[in-house]
Amino acid sequence: MTRDQIREVVLRTLARFAPEAEPTRTPPDANLREELDLDSMDFLNFVIALHAELKVEIPEADYPKLVTLAGCIDYLASRA
Repeated sequence: MTRDQIREVVLRTLARFAPEAEPTRTPPDANLREELDLDSMDFLNFVIALHAELKVEIPEADYPKLVTLAGCIDYLASRA
């Protein structure tokens, strides 16, 4: 899977948990929880959805690596 494909999956998944926000306008280094007003359960469900969609194991210790759009893409690309 390419980085562009991973980005599409991440943005589509974010849109499910922040339907009133526009994830495509999120700066790559912005904190997703703050930028999209995700609470801890939304963020956890986002990570679970990424796991289900991409079939990538994401240990809880790695969740901090997913706090930005760029971090998500980098992390998932390295694990895919």
